[in-house]
This record gives sequence, C-alpha cells and structure tokens, in this order.
Amino acid sequence: SFMVLLKKLNKHKPWIETSYHGVITENMDTVLLDPPLVALDKDAPVPYAGEICAFKIHGQEAPFEAEVLNRTSGEGVLRARGPIDCEQQKEYTFIIQAYDCGSGPTGAGWKKSHKAVVHIQVDDVNEFSPVFREPVYRATVTEGKIYDSILQVEAWDQDCSPQYSQICNYEIVTQDTPFAIDRNGNIRNTERLSFDKQQHYKILVTAYDCGQKRASESVPVHIDVKPVCKPGWQGWNNRVDYEPGTGSKQLFPKMHLETCDGPLSSVRAMVELQTSHIGKGCDRETYSEKSLQKLCGAASGSTDLLPAPSASTNWTASLLTDSGRDSDLIFRFDGRQAANIPERVVPQNLTDQFTIATWMKHGPSPGLRAEKETLLCNSDKTEMNRHHYSLYVHNCRLVFLLRRDFTQMDTFRPAEFHWKLEQICDKEWHYYVINVEFPAVTLFVDGVTYEPYLVTDDWPIHPSQIDVQLTVGACWQGGEVTTPRFTQYFRGSLSGLTIRPGKIETQKVISCLQACKEGLDINSLESLGKGIKFHFNPAQSVLVMEGDDLDSINTAMAKVSYINSRQFPTPGLRKLRVTTTVQCFGEDTCISIPDIKAVVMVLPPSEPRITIAGVERATWPASELRTPAGITLFKDIRIISTITKSDNAFSSGTAVPGILEVMHNLDYCDVLVIGEELNPEHESLEIHHSSLLGKHLDATNSTSGISIYGVDSMAHYEQAIRQVRYRNRRPAGLSERRFRLSCSELNGRYTSNEFNLEIGVLHSSEPVEHVNHMAAESQYMRPVHHPLMVHTINSDHISAATVVIVMCIAALVVIVVLGIYRIHTTHQEATKEDEEGGKEPEMDWDDSTLTITVNPMEVRRDGIILEEEEELEEEEEDDEDEEELAGDQTSGESEDSEEDEQTEVKGKVKGKLEWDPSTLPY
Repeated sequence: SFMVLLKKLNKHKPWIETSYHGVITENMDTVLLDPPLVALDKDAPVPYAGEICAFKIHGQEAPFEAEVLNRTSGEGVLRARGPIDCEQQKEYTFIIQAYDCGSGPTGAGWKKSHKAVVHIQVDDVNEFSPVFREPVYRATVTEGKIYDSILQVEAWDQDCSPQYSQICNYEIVTQDTPFAIDRNGNIRNTERLSFDKQQHYKILVTAYDCGQKRASESVPVHIDVKPVCKPGWQGWNNRVDYEPGTGSKQLFPKMHLETCDGPLSSVRAMVELQTSHIGKGCDRETYSEKSLQKLCGAASGSTDLLPAPSASTNWTASLLTDSGRDSDLIFRFDGRQAANIPERVVPQNLTDQFTIATWMKHGPSPGLRAEKETLLCNSDKTEMNRHHYSLYVHNCRLVFLLRRDFTQMDTFRPAEFHWKLEQICDKEWHYYVINVEFPAVTLFVDGVTYEPYLVTDDWPIHPSQIDVQLTVGACWQGGEVTTPRFTQYFRGSLSGLTIRPGKIETQKVISCLQACKEGLDINSLESLGKGIKFHFNPAQSVLVMEGDDLDSINTAMAKVSYINSRQFPTPGLRKLRVTTTVQCFGEDTCISIPDIKAVVMVLPPSEPRITIAGVERATWPASELRTPAGITLFKDIRIISTITKSDNAFSSGTAVPGILEVMHNLDYCDVLVIGEELNPEHESLEIHHSSLLGKHLDATNSTSGISIYGVDSMAHYEQAIRQVRYRNRRPAGLSERRFRLSCSELNGRYTSNEFNLEIGVLHSSEPVEHVNHMAAESQYMRPVHHPLMVHTINSDHISAATVVIVMCIAALVVIVVLGIYRIHTTHQEATKEDEEGGKEPEMDWDDSTLTITVNPMEVRRDGIILEEEEELEEEEEDDEDEEELAGDQTSGESEDSEEDEQTEVKGKVKGKLEWDPSTLPY
C-alpha cells in the first residue's frame, strides 16, 4: 500500500529541452548553454516528486559534468571537469537527462526525463605563434631577370580556430634588400640582380597569424645569383703555388669547360707558360758558360768573350751588367758601350771550321733607317778599316761577315750570310749558334736550324802587316778617320758569347746548352685516352690539345702540370694563358670561349749552407816540399751542405731539428794563396790530370792559386781537392804558407765558407838529399783558362823560366867542379888560368866512379868562386838572371850551417886528382 501511495505522489517525469548548444572557452570550466539548463516537473510543488535532484551525462566520456543549482526551480549548470584544449578537440556532443527527487527523502520512486542532445563548441585562444615549415629556404636566380616569384615560404599556427590558426601576413625583416614578399609568402626581386655586384643574398622573413601574433623566430632565406650562362672554363684557381723539389704539379685539377649545352664537334685548347722575364727566357742552369759547355759535352777550346769581370778579365769591367737574376751574368748594351778583347785572348787562327755562340735579346732598332748593330767584330787596328769577320744586326736581319785571307784563296767566295727571322727583334731571349764549315754557314736559333736566305760573295782580303782588333758591342774603326773610335754600337743584351776555332757544335750539344729546366707537363700520359691529340713546342712552354669529346678534354686539361727540374729554381711568378677554340657541327666556330689567365708562383727554395771543414794547420818537413810530388794540402777536407726546414724536419743522424743535409752539385772551388803570390821559378800548386778523369771537372792554375771547375757532385770535388799538392823546390827561407779554399754552386749564387789552411815548414838539422832540378817535371795541368782566376801563366813565360832554371843548375855544377879544381891548385891567383886549366886533358876523369861530397856553404864563402860564377854567367845569361842567381847564393849564406844542402856529384875522372889538405877548414 505504501508503494502505491508513492506512485500516486510522483506521477510525472521531469522535462528538459530536447537539445542544447553550448560554448566553452578553452582553459575555462563554465559552459554557456542555449537554452539554459532547466528541468521542469509537473508534480511541483509536491515535495520531492516535483523537485529536480540531478542531471546525468551519457556517452563519449565527455569531460563535462552537470550540477543542479536549485532543486525547486530545476536550474542547472554545465561545467568542464578539467582544462579543455581546442587544439585537441573543438566540439563535444553528448546526452543529458534530468532526475527528480522521487517520492521522499530517500529518493525512492524517482523518475528521469527524456534524453536531450548537448552540442558544445570550444572557443579558441591565440596561444601559439606562427612557425615556418622549413628551417631555411634556398633559391637560385639568374642575373638580369625580374621574377614574379623566386620561391614561396610557408608558416603555420597550432591554434585551432581559423582566426588564430591562419597566417594573414608575411614580412621581410632584413632592411634594404632588392626583394619583396606578398601575404601568401611569395618572394620576388624588385630589381635586376647582377652576379658581378653580389653573388649571394641572405634575408630574414617573419609571419603573422590573423590574430597579429608574430612568429617567434624568423626564417633565413638564401638566394644565389648565378651569371647568365657564358661559355668558358670554370673551377680553376688564378694562382698555383709550386714548391721546389715536388716534381710535377697539376695546374687545373678541377677545371671543366661550360658550353651552355651547345652541340660541339671539337675543342682545341692551347696552354702557354710565359717565362720571358725569368733569366734568359726561362729557368735555366746559371752555371758559367764554360761549366755548361763541359756539362753538355761540348768540345774544348772555346774562348769566353764576355766573362765575369776580374783582374785577368778586366775588359768587361766597363760594361753594364744585369747580374741580379739568380747569378745569371747578362751584359746590357745601350749603344754607348763596347769592349776591346785583349790580343792574348783572341783566337789567332779560326781555320775553316769554327763556332760562334751567344745569347741575345734584341728589339727593333730606333730610327727610320736603322744602322748596323755589331755584336762581334774583328777589324784593322790602325791605318785601314777592313772587317775581317763580324756578326751584326741590321733591320732585324742577322748578318755574318767572313772575309778570307788572300793567301788562302784568291777567288770570288761567299762573304756575307743573311738571315731574316722574327726572333731577332721580338725582345725575347734566344740562343744563337753559327757553325762555320767554309763555305757553308749554318745558324741555329734555340736549337732549330736556319739556312741563310741570302749569301753575297766578295774578294778575299789582301795580306798586310796591320794588327787587328776584336771587339764586342761595336766595331773598332782605327783607320780612315781622324780619331780612332768605336762605331756601329749594339743595342740589346748579350750573355755567354763564345768562339771556338777548329770545331763546330753538334745539334745535341746546342740543344743541351739552351734547354729550359721548367715547362709544361702532362701527368699520366697513358690515361689521356685515344681521342686526345697533344703537341708540345721544343721548349715545352706551349701545349696544344685537341679532342672531340667534352669530357675527354676536361679530363686531359686536369692533367696539365708544371714542372721545374732545378734543385734551386728561380723563385717568382710565371704567367699562364689558356686559349680555347670550339667548333660546332657544320660551322667553323659556334661559341666563343674567353681566355683564362693564371700564374704559377714558384716559392723560394731553402738556401743551402755549404760548409768546408778539415785540419786548419799542418806542419811538413822542408824535404817533403822539395820532392817531385810535393805535399798534399787538403788531405782530410770535407764538404757538406745543409738547409733549414721550417717544418722542423730533420735527417737521421743530426741532433738539430730543422737542419737537413742535402746533396747537390758544385761548379767551382778555388784555392787561393794568401800573402805573396807563388814564385813560378820554384813554387807551384798542382793537381794531376788523372785526378780529374771520370769527372766533369777541369782545372787551371796561376801564381795566385788553382781553380777546379765544372758541374759535378760535392763528393767528386772532395776527391779532386784532396789531390791538390804544393811544391817548393827552395823552401830554405820559408817558414809558412797560407791558403784559402772556397767553393760555389750556381756561379756564385751559393758560396761556402772561406776555409783557411796554414802550412808550417819544419827545417831539419840533418843533411837532406839534394833534389835533381834537371829532372823533367810531371804534366799535372792542362792549359785551360778559367775566368775566375786573377792570373794565368803564359806558356812563353813557362818556357823562359825553365831555360833559366836549367842554365842556373848547369852553372852550379860547373862551379862545384871548378871549386874542386881550385882546391887542387892551392889558391892560384889568376882566375882565368884556373878556368883554362880546368879544361886541360890531364883533368880528364878515369873509368872509376867517385862520389865527392862538398859543403857548398864553405865553397860559397870563397870570393874567388863567386867571381868565376859571374864570369860564366856573363857568357850564357843576361844580367837579370845573373842577379837572381847571385841573390839565391846570398840568401843561402845567411842560413844556418845545419840546414845546408849536401851535393853529390858522380862522374868519371881521368888522370890524377890530388887533394891539398891546407885548403880544408876541418
């Protein structure tokens, strides 16, 4: 009955709207519903049955809850159970029902309303900034074009609503740029860009959403400007550094040819190495001309007409020199200088075969009508003005004049030989060699043969007693003028002017003498491919390559290299030039390839330090100096060379980091006498010719010392110097001799220390064996002239000195014999009678052998002996020789008796020889 009563009290269900629409702002908890959440019950105002106790939500696990605000009125509110994020979910839909309170406090018999649909929309908050989709943007444009859009940047926003999630504007942050951006993010250029002006741009771009919130970070945009496609070589460096001693180095390892997709049939590239400013046209060995000739195997006997100035070669002292280029001796002639060659130097007989060689650098002659410019001229010294032979330039033609003597041939014969060559006036260095095999004359220019284009004949010169004068740089006019003078001056530069009588030079030697030590090279020829043709000029300064395939040409050009084989090359720049011609199908030329210019920088080599070491003082007995072999001066000499490395590299065996011992050649070593020069009558420095065999060495000596020269290794120079001997046949008054040794590499470019040697002479108290001065001397030296020596002994002087020595020795023997006879005749008064008596038959020697030892000191003290000696010398020698011999005896008297020589005289005595004891002081 109670349950029935309850049902009678709660008759109706609560009522709510069928649907609700709500809005909630994210991060808030209150939902604004439309219509408001209100539940009605018809049982009202019955307690409990007409009241609303709850709203319940069903479905989707909605993050909301409903709360009854007033049970009587049925008002309620919808709240979020936690933070609502629009970015996670923008809308919610769920079911809600209202429940009354039932029939009593316990809620028994409650009733629920129908189901109502609730749709809630989440309102967005602008909490996120725009973010660009890429961290960096890049684009490339071609210069000279205006673009509608170079590239598009794009940003996005995490906000959920269109108002805050959409990007409404972009902006370029970087100021003063030739670019603009629209609201869609398209970047364009506002002016034409230039590759030469600026090749790269970097701009910063930001973005705004529709709530005007700016991006937290701007995005960088890189725009590269590329030039309009221009055919040409790309990927090369305009400077290549070359370190000495590294061999062949590639010049264009990454270079390739851009043809802008043009169809090609062939490509021809020419690489040119320009070295005209280096030395004599390129980097060559800078040894002396004589050393180079010996190194290249040239015939001996040449005369250097332009040697380095010295006391013995002073005719070049007044000439202008340009020797600052790596010790390369160059003489400059400006039309006012010339040199007379001394008669002792001039070859006296050229014969029908001879060679004239020189380096020459010459340009066009000034003036409309150019005069003759003489390099070499042999003309009359006085009275007349005849040119016997000469070499001159006239209007860029090289002319060689050769007038034969009438006594040799009396017919009309070739006399002038003309060559017209571009090299003569191109202001570049060239090597000229004239080989004369009369009547044929051949010219070599840089190793290439040229025959004369014109040969004119003339009559031979009539013989005369007029002396001739050989000149360089002009021609001597000694006759037919009021005042003798030089004429036909040369304007240009000369070096290494030599003349060799009796022989002509071979092609092999000529090529060696003018060879360059630097040039172009191809690294790995076998990898070039069959489609590449290449050609070098003789000097390897020009390389031409041809190919049909672009890739093959690119590969070949990458292998072009520079090489310098000198151990100590000339540092500095070498210019490079690449000229390219491209042919297309059916056309001669289709595209033009600009020339490229680059330089090779040859870095300075590490300069060697040449050191000579050894014993600096030695003492020898005087008897050793008198022997035919003499004494060895530099028995333990040692020559080493070191360089300093900046990378602290050092060789094994040395304790000094950065010091490295190196091996290289030398070109001369000089042994000079310190103090008084050698007396050629009894002193000499000698080296046996056998010590030079098998080496590229030669030697010459004088009273000033001895010089060993030629391009050879330090070891060979050591061996040769150790064989240098000093000989003194009269060391009695000598206490010491000092010598100085120095060596050179590259004609004085690198020189050693000056090694000083002091030789002490020990005079023994014991008698020493007399040296036979009549013995023939060994042939130690060859008569080779070296330009560095101060004095050169003339063969006539040597012969005269030999005669004087022989006569003096003969006189000494006669004096000894007369002294013996004088003892026998017991101090006869008449010197003349004593001399005649010495010739009488009873003084003939018998068949027995007798050895007589005489103290010459005691004999010389006898004034009679001196008088006899003077009378004999007046008959056989001139006054000068007599005084010299008397001086030798006077000096001998001042010596200590313990140092006197003992003379052994052996002969056959006929007749009876008696001794007078009264004449002996002992």
